[in-house]
Amino acid sequence: MASTKNTLNILFEDNHLIIVNKQSGDIVQGDKTGDAPLSDIIKEYIKDKYNKPGNVFLGVVHRLDRPTTGVVVFAKTSKALERFNKMLRDKKVNKTYWAIVKNLPTNLEDTLTGFLLKNPKNNKSTSYSSEVNGSKKATLHYKLIKSLDNYHLLEVDLETGRHHQIRCQLAAIGCPIKGDLKYGFDRSNKDASIHLHARKIEFTHPVTKENITLNAPTPNDPIWNACEL
Repeated sequence: MASTKNTLNILFEDNHLIIVNKQSGDIVQGDKTGDAPLSDIIKEYIKDKYNKPGNVFLGVVHRLDRPTTGVVVFAKTSKALERFNKMLRDKKVNKTYWAIVKNLPTNLEDTLTGFLLKNPKNNKSTSYSSEVNGSKKATLHYKLIKSLDNYHLLEVDLETGRHHQIRCQLAAIGCPIKGDLKYGFDRSNKDASIHLHARKIEFTHPVTKENITLNAPTPNDPIWNACEL
């Protein structure tokens, strides 16, 4: 069930953090659509669960594109937000993504480095092999972990976190993600999702210092189900 219907798939919760498995169609923060964002839904959940009067604090730590699914972290305290943001800047949070593509990449395991330039008019990034004015360096690592009859499952680790980075860089090597019309896939998914999933997150808790490793189950559809290892 989608959390847009005010149900949440909570992977982890304590006094400092709440981590959810975002569904396709959910927006992490409010935007021009006016649709209820996950941040508001989680605030209502906290308010109801703990009978909190007044405004509820919730910090958005990072974002996922609307058609993407998987792990999203929110901070329940300003201390956790500040510390988690620093961990992200210091590259002390490991995030692993799964992407389903139709075309097999030439190299079954590789590092992609390019320079991404965002076009705000169409909300799309373009990857260049060398630096252009306004571009940002982008690096990711991928490897093939499973092949189906018509699709291939890639595991992706990000070194940088650029706008539409995985979508853009995989498309640049001829491997657009299933359902991603914006980056060259030939048809959309019926539910407007794309087959990109924030599968795993690993970090040291910013307050308790315990090691946290979380895996987000993939959406329930035949292709994702066939990819579960």
